[in-house]
Amino acid sequence: MGPAASAESYLNIPRIMEAIKSTGAQAVHPGYGFLSENAEFSQTLQDAGIEFIGPNAHAIRAMGDKIMSMRLAQEAGVSTAPRFDGEVDTVEHALEIARDIGYPIIMKASAGGGGKGMRVAWDESELAEGFKLARDEAMSSFGDNRMLIQAFVCPVDGRHIEIQLVGDKHGNVLTLPERECSIQRRNQKVVEEAPSVLLTPETRRAMQEQSASLARASGYHSAGTVEFLCDNEENFYFLEMNTRLQVEHPVTELITGIDLVELMIKTSAGHPIDQHLLDTDWSQPKNFNGWAIESRVYAEDPTRDFLPSVGHLTRYIEPSTSLAGVRCDSGVTDGSEISMYYDPMICKLCTHAPDRAGAIDLMAKALDYYVIEGLRHNIPLLHDIVNQDVFKSGALTTNFIKDTYPDGFTSELSTSASQQLAAASALVHDMLRKEKVSFQSGGLVSGFQLPASFEASVKISNASTGTVEHVIHAEQTGDGLNVSVDGDAPIAVSSDDIMRPIIDATVDSKPVRLQLLAERSTGYTMQFQGSVFDVDVLNPSQRAAMAHMPVKAELDLTKVVVSPISGTIKSVSVSVGDSVAPGQEIVVLEAMKMHNVIRAAAAGTVKAIHFAEDDVTTADAVIVEFE
Repeated sequence: MGPAASAESYLNIPRIMEAIKSTGAQAVHPGYGFLSENAEFSQTLQDAGIEFIGPNAHAIRAMGDKIMSMRLAQEAGVSTAPRFDGEVDTVEHALEIARDIGYPIIMKASAGGGGKGMRVAWDESELAEGFKLARDEAMSSFGDNRMLIQAFVCPVDGRHIEIQLVGDKHGNVLTLPERECSIQRRNQKVVEEAPSVLLTPETRRAMQEQSASLARASGYHSAGTVEFLCDNEENFYFLEMNTRLQVEHPVTELITGIDLVELMIKTSAGHPIDQHLLDTDWSQPKNFNGWAIESRVYAEDPTRDFLPSVGHLTRYIEPSTSLAGVRCDSGVTDGSEISMYYDPMICKLCTHAPDRAGAIDLMAKALDYYVIEGLRHNIPLLHDIVNQDVFKSGALTTNFIKDTYPDGFTSELSTSASQQLAAASALVHDMLRKEKVSFQSGGLVSGFQLPASFEASVKISNASTGTVEHVIHAEQTGDGLNVSVDGDAPIAVSSDDIMRPIIDATVDSKPVRLQLLAERSTGYTMQFQGSVFDVDVLNPSQRAAMAHMPVKAELDLTKVVVSPISGTIKSVSVSVGDSVAPGQEIVVLEAMKMHNVIRAAAAGTVKAIHFAEDDVTTADAVIVEFE
């Protein structure tokens, strides 16, 4: 559609209209990004006689603008939180409003969605910084920096619950079961499920009735979602209405059997919603089909505060073809580029089972089957989330990630037993792989043959947890090895088809799945139980030689500010000669539509600045140097 920057391509209405004309399209489905909630685009299509597979321009303006939608929601009898009724233009105005409402408050882009242009402030200092960032992010993402401020209700036990609805052009509104979207980072959803463990049929019906009332008040047709914040007592407050198809719509499709996109197309063409769908009481669990969970697979590093990761997918294998009950919605394949210009989501991984426990177990298994190489991703975090006891109990809040990982997420093997399994499996894989490679090459390599018994050192290392060394003794059996780790009782290990990136092993008759992500000079980079780590398999002589290897010097981050990712410099807050304090803002970097503040690690004096506003920087590039 044009250059990579979305403002010059996918947000460029004249370019889209040229594409419509050249293809002879009769209708446009906008997906769930870019122009999907743009009233001007909807009106332009209508004026050109092209059907917009979405709501009309009036409904988009009324509900897509958070200030207007709050007013309309109150008039329609929808429960709302205390707020300032109007636009907020300056930090000073925001501070005045916050003092009247009381902290905590939440700032939102009036034209926003998807967590962009949104910040929570607990005090004046957080408001002053957050308001600027949210406003700049809103302008970058939506071309509209109008902000609203309201009370941040349910700050401790808040749950994000939303109602999916579809309206037709005959006044009918179909409201479907809720989705729970409480697990979030940066106000963006990470794991979603349908239904929620919290709601009773009575509360579900009340939320559905209020959502339908709001849709009718705005003359709404097509698919849309009314979002609420809900506490553990099932008190709920209107957040916003998304006038588009949601990213997480598959979980609703899985438990209802309704193809929402098909229904959008039918209603846009003027067909009424089928009467049997309208007659079904969707507040009753007996009408649901099991449980569904969606994990958003992102190109980002959860161990580095969720910084996006850019690059190419050098290897990409989805689990959907090998597991029943798994659905993958994606648009990538081997070699696809994850660009700095767009959202870092790679795929929506969904699982569906008769009950919640089954959907969780299937999700954990599906994540183990997922192969992504070439860039950082959040599968280790997703795997850890669905295996957390608090997640399994259903005691969710929007603070789940912050409360579960207060010091940040670390991709580590959770127990010593899992470390031993990983070490043992890695060793068996290494030995069998050497034997197989030697055999397949006709003995032209080294003629390696697996010895009857042997000892080795296996080092497991990871950036967040350091290095742990295990001494392993192994003996051949008929179909594998008996392996003793650090002198413990032997465990039986076998492995099949070790040339694949997926390693299926059996440990004490239990299936174990590892991924071989990369080969290294002395071992492998592997993934096990959602954790990524390096494994060095060393025989005694190699282990002795490693003691003499030089150690790579680490970059002193107190002397420089480096770019954590490729992106565009939005602002530089210092000049040469300035004195800075630890934690002071140095640069704001935009990557994948998010604004990231890069701060000084220590006190110092600015020596040199290598990038200016609007410059594009690469990962690990030095932006600022200190004396």
